Amino acid sequence: MNKLISSVSPHVSGKRTTQNIMLDVVIALLPAAVASVIIFGWRSLLVIGVCVASCMLSEFLFEKLCRRENTVLDLSSVVTGMLLAFNLPVTIPIWQAVLGSVIAIVVVKQLFGGIGQNFANPAITARIIMMTAFSGTMTAWVTPEIADVVSSATPLAAAAKGNKDGMPSYLSLFLGTHGGCLGETCALALILGGIYLLARGVISWHTPVAFIATVAVMSFLCGKDVLYQVLSGGLMIGAFFMATDYATTPSTKWGKVIFGIGCGLITILIRFWGNLPEGVSFSILLMNILTPYISKLTQNKPLTGGVKA
Repeated sequence: MNKLISSVSPHVSGKRTTQNIMLDVVIALLPAAVASVIIFGWRSLLVIGVCVASCMLSEFLFEKLCRRENTVLDLSSVVTGMLLAFNLPVTIPIWQAVLGSVIAIVVVKQLFGGIGQNFANPAITARIIMMTAFSGTMTAWVTPEIADVVSSATPLAAAAKGNKDGMPSYLSLFLGTHGGCLGETCALALILGGIYLLARGVISWHTPVAFIATVAVMSFLCGKDVLYQVLSGGLMIGAFFMATDYATTPSTKWGKVIFGIGCGLITILIRFWGNLPEGVSFSILLMNILTPYISKLTQNKPLTGGVKA
């Protein structure tokens, strides 16, 4: 016992680094990126590229200006850029995509200390700010036709207005051939990406399952079409890719479950009784704010038996 060494945390180390974790997330997002090009055309690739490049450049320049260690190569800015792009319509003006990227990296991430110290998900917060500032262009949805695109409502907007003729089929929801943000429409691609993250151990099942299950159960209790609510909107991308962010969500198992349930309940409240047809982004942001309290409530208790100093 005389050789017992104590030190400050962290006490567990591993081979995984921020870079290879973020690389796994990028790989998991690739099916949705490919699907967006197939569904909405090559301009979606331009939007993704602009957002990623703007996020990386913003991070590099800000850290240079503040004389901080450069973190561009950890790929976290690449993930932020992809997630932001996936939450934008394909018709978004390029300058607005650039502005949103700067907001995500500089305002939401870097001003709070950089990766791991931001209190909210950068991509989600930037999207909400853009929704408030540019509501017209942020809701200019298009849906694919044989050789062109036409203006359309999202499935949730059509359902909220009772427009049954404008509601796509389950197959369309699953494959993503309907109006919406360029990276959130194809449920199949997002599910494949989520399975990859689970298989690689990048995320755990607790938050995605709790989030999606809560939306499903509450939709059933409210007399809504359960499958339609689960496959529509940003639920899949939110549950698998944004509600599982390491820095802004609880780290304990029960904390993740509570976080997911909270996200699901707020999503349902906004979808069914709010003025907006979608509530995933707002639900995750609100739960991000509650994360410190959830973590404190569900933190593991230390071993007893010691003597207080």
